[in-house]
Amino acid sequence: MTTPFEQAQQDVQILSRKPSNDTLLKLYALYKQGSAGDVSGKRPGGFDFVGGAKYDAWETVKGKTQEEAQAEYVALVQTLKTQD
Repeated sequence: MTTPFEQAQQDVQILSRKPSNDTLLKLYALYKQGSAGDVSGKRPGGFDFVGGAKYDAWETVKGKTQEEAQAEYVALVQTLKTQD
């Protein structure tokens, strides 16, 4: 049986319209927090702009429980599906 979090991961892959970069970063942050917990490691530097943006986004949800992050991820994907 698929959990709502796993189903949302599948649903986000088949959206007909690509979400904005800000929304993609929020999805990434909630996914990482929901699956791995708080951000760890050093922030990518130099010219790794994408890596730095992802790290920063993940850091904004630091402290949320994995369950909270998963619930927010599922809710955000549901919102995107209704706008699709």
